[in-house]
Amino acid sequence: MVVGLTGGIGSGKSTIVKMFSEFENIAIYIADDEAKKLMVTSPKIKTQLITEFGEQVYINNKLNRAYLASIVFNNKEKLAILNAIVHPVVNEHLQNFIKENSNKNYILYENAILFENGSDSFCDKIITVTAPENIRIDRVIKRDNSTIEDVKNRIKNQWNETKKTLQSNYLIENLTLTNSKEQVLKIHNSLTKKRS
Repeated sequence: MVVGLTGGIGSGKSTIVKMFSEFENIAIYIADDEAKKLMVTSPKIKTQLITEFGEQVYINNKLNRAYLASIVFNNKEKLAILNAIVHPVVNEHLQNFIKENSNKNYILYENAILFENGSDSFCDKIITVTAPENIRIDRVIKRDNSTIEDVKNRIKNQWNETKKTLQSNYLIENLTLTNSKEQVLKIHNSLTKKRS
């Protein structure tokens, strides 16, 4: 069983993933981390990125993130091209991960843009992590030293909370650690009951 975990920027997905990681016999796949690794290790991605964005996309075999971000950040077409290069390779990697971990109670698949890129189609269940927008903005400013405008722009590029929650099986309102832990435990119990 693949359980998708998503939520808007600043909702606290990483905190929730850490809580799930304390349970035994589950596997966790963090799409963003794996994509970052694959952008450096996959010959297919590297070739396509260089073809599309130029040689300076890699410096000494390391991805030039600042350069790439400066191209795609305010250009939806370029961002779509980047996603079209990276996502298929990540999806293939995920499918192998699912096969390798088929003996687990479930696979938690964390992806910030689960709905936006159609990855919800791989999931048997979906959890959305939410928090009020002012709290999310505050968290991101503290985490990334971003400006309010930057954060609001990033929020605008993601699906709104209501749209996500309507297509989710579970909802975690991530306000306090104690309360979030209780919600995570409840969901884990619900997911494993069906398996045992």
